[in-house]
Amino acid sequence: MVVNENLGLCVKPLSDFSNTPFFLLLQSSSNQGQVTEKAMKESKPKKLKKRIFTSWITSLVSISLVLTMLGFLSIILINGRQLSDYVREKIGFTLVLRDNIKPTDIKKLQERLNTSKFVKSTRYVDKETASRELTEQLGEDFSGFLGYNPLFESIEVKLYASYTQTDSLQILEKKFLAYPQVKEVFYQKDLVQVINQNIRKISFFVLIISTLLTIIFIALINNTIRIAVYTRRFTINTMQMVGASNSFIRKPFIKKSLLLGFYGAVIANLILAGGIFAYRNELTGLGTPNGMYNTGLVFFIVFILGLLFSWISTLFAVNKFLRMKFDEMFY
Repeated sequence: MVVNENLGLCVKPLSDFSNTPFFLLLQSSSNQGQVTEKAMKESKPKKLKKRIFTSWITSLVSISLVLTMLGFLSIILINGRQLSDYVREKIGFTLVLRDNIKPTDIKKLQERLNTSKFVKSTRYVDKETASRELTEQLGEDFSGFLGYNPLFESIEVKLYASYTQTDSLQILEKKFLAYPQVKEVFYQKDLVQVINQNIRKISFFVLIISTLLTIIFIALINNTIRIAVYTRRFTINTMQMVGASNSFIRKPFIKKSLLLGFYGAVIANLILAGGIFAYRNELTGLGTPNGMYNTGLVFFIVFILGLLFSWISTLFAVNKFLRMKFDEMFY
């Protein structure tokens, strides 16, 4: 106890109150406040890291899904082209041969046709085969009714798809008629025109839809990357304040986006491969050497687009925040 002689008061030192309930309560509150403040300081970096990690995971999922849709769209376009070629190659000529032609002359003509660059395949049809096939189509024996077989020997010629346009068919018709063994050339002109018109209309429609979907997919990837960069806009500003160059600031963001594009393309290609394997029986054209080449080309395109879109979107997004002032980053 301390005695103040001037005032006549007795003052106890602070240590004498250290065991009182009120003092213990104040001390406990102070300790809790320090612990809470320390915990908040430690939790802020964790929350920030978790938020950034979540944004990049979201970006990875979005990029993967968009690239998967682009891959499926490419496969549909390729199969659509194969379907178009398949329909076109069903178009062909029937070369009606003259009477009393030697078998050797017929064989020479067929060999000459098979070596032509515009002919995919040929098939020789004799009178008996033609009569039997026509009887099956009609459902009755017309030769028994007529008493003789009026059909001629012929060669059916199937063309490659690139030679089935109307002008090409007219040129080939004149060429076939020039052969001395050929009496008449027949093909369904009206059907050819209808098929070509419908294929052009469908191709134009698919091209428009594909273009619109591609633009939408690019916009989705761009917005996804911009949102991921937006979460670190203050980091960009801080790096500018300490004197970092623009190229130095861009480097980690571009590196991260290229990794996102790479992993997104890998995931998208795995999904595409799984889808092709699941529907391998329906997509029989993809099992051919040409189909496998086209499928590999789609995988490569998806991989390149994943890297390219990610790089371009990140470059534009980072440059945007590099030009921003500190006050503008709050809006």
